[in-house]
Amino acid sequence: MRIMPLEKRGISNSRIVFGCMGIGGEWNSTPYTKEDYIIAEKAVEAALSIGITMFDHADIYKRGKSESIFGEILKNRPDLRDQIILQSKCGIRFQDDVNPQRFDFSKGHILSSVDGILQRLGVEHLDVLLLHRPDPLMEPEEIAEAFNQLRSAGKVRHFGVSNMTSAQMRFIQNSLPEPLVVNQLEMSLARLDWVEQGILVNQKAGVGINFADGILEHCQMADIQIQAWGPLAQGKFSGRVVEDAPDTIKNTAALVQKMANEKESTPESIVLGWLMKHPARIQPVIGTSSAERVLACQDAVRISEIMTREEWYTLLESSRGTRMP
Repeated sequence: MRIMPLEKRGISNSRIVFGCMGIGGEWNSTPYTKEDYIIAEKAVEAALSIGITMFDHADIYKRGKSESIFGEILKNRPDLRDQIILQSKCGIRFQDDVNPQRFDFSKGHILSSVDGILQRLGVEHLDVLLLHRPDPLMEPEEIAEAFNQLRSAGKVRHFGVSNMTSAQMRFIQNSLPEPLVVNQLEMSLARLDWVEQGILVNQKAGVGINFADGILEHCQMADIQIQAWGPLAQGKFSGRVVEDAPDTIKNTAALVQKMANEKESTPESIVLGWLMKHPARIQPVIGTSSAERVLACQDAVRISEIMTREEWYTLLESSRGTRMP
């Protein structure tokens, strides 16, 4: 079994991350309900039952309620905190009555965000903190001051980023004494620009690819864990029926189901296993709140190990809707 960068660093050996964006009720200020709690608890228990021990949050998810509901689960399961890795993100600020939506990597905002995260989760520290989306006004020295203060206070053990280029990571890293350990990016069979960027080098077809050059290579060389958000592509290839879906989606969904039948597995495990076979040792972050769908992911590691190169390319070509150049 290939070792993930996070495992090399002794942080986590969880091959899949449970993304908590889906738990906590609605995306508004309305309090979550008892039913919302039951859904969240079942999803978390399902994740634990298939070996997932890493949980991903962000201070904005359900406007803080995702962290709050998870904190209630931890309160009712005091033994659980020592068994899991907690990761959260900060840096996105929603529009309010006075200010526009913006990104904020200022020292004061990072520090206050972490205090809020810890309070909602009811814990003393985060294992990993990610900067959520690039802030054009970011100053690496100021970020470093915030990170150093958080580490010294025992509030955060490791740091990373989300949705960043290799240049942005190097820019921030230049001011940090400790390595960034994660970069979280949207990656799936439905979001292929991370593959296309490498395939379409020196071709006109590659001009419009929206994926910065060198991210995968930089992360692999620097042992930065690539985490894939949206890896199940909202169920496009694993059971979600969309009548007006493009033929590429329908054909790929049929192929995924065929492979699942042949390998006595599930479509979800095929889709995740395809991602996890990549040499970058991608760690999918599944965002479903359905316990049933979480359980359907339990075979992904095995699929990543037995999927052949030919099968991997067959899925890629089907999802691209065109033959390799």
